[in-house]
Amino acid sequence: MVRFLVVPQWQGSPAPRAMLLVDGASAITGDLPRAATTVLDVPVEAGESLGTGVRRLSALLRTRELVTEHAAAGMVVIGGDCSVTVAALAALPGGTDDVAVVWCDAHPDLHTPESSPSGAFSGMALRAVLGEGERQLVLSPGIPRGRVVTVGVRTPDDDEVEQLDRLTRLSVADLDRVDALAEAVAATGASRVWVHIDVDVLDPAELVGVSSPAPFGAGPAALGAAIRRLRERVPLAGATISGFAPRTPADAVDDLGALLRLVGAVA
Repeated sequence: MVRFLVVPQWQGSPAPRAMLLVDGASAITGDLPRAATTVLDVPVEAGESLGTGVRRLSALLRTRELVTEHAAAGMVVIGGDCSVTVAALAALPGGTDDVAVVWCDAHPDLHTPESSPSGAFSGMALRAVLGEGERQLVLSPGIPRGRVVTVGVRTPDDDEVEQLDRLTRLSVADLDRVDALAEAVAATGASRVWVHIDVDVLDPAELVGVSSPAPFGAGPAALGAAIRRLRERVPLAGATISGFAPRTPADAVDDLGALLRLVGAVA
């Protein structure tokens, strides 16, 4: 049975209304099987940077401890902000030596504390997966660049472009060919894959409950089909669905159809 781990962390987000991520996680949880779902009691306070370039670091570290305590093989993590993927990979049973990472996100999240304009860890999350950034948060050892595939990235900052160009990239248009993602991951040689989905990878016409919408995103049907085909070729080590921040309960209801399509694809 697939296990769902709900991690309603907001402290990694740069958004002014970051705590809407807590509401988003709660909305998704309501449609998950109760017996297979664990909701973590993560910190609600902002936390301190502890002399680093990462805002709210102390709260992020406490959440990471909780994820480690509850990690399980094949789990689907529901965020919260998208940096919860770093904690999940750090706690992954069996390690990450054979794991590829698929990063579905409108933003590449390739900053370091030195380059980040906000100091928010979610904007550093993929760089941390690569093993680079604040030492208390990065994956060690990091995932080699040759085992990372980005999907739907379309709003990189200038400081992220060079790093992004060193990764395998699939555009939204590439998803029109349903085998493209599976082929890209198979080419990495990995025997398992972690699929990270920040829901802002979707087009704003399909889902409105995100903090930083970016036009010309993916459709949930095309992304879901690509992930299902990927799973036919490479076993899933786990997955993350994150970044859902509905402004109102009505917005949450409107978006749940697209969200549950993604849940179904990874679970």
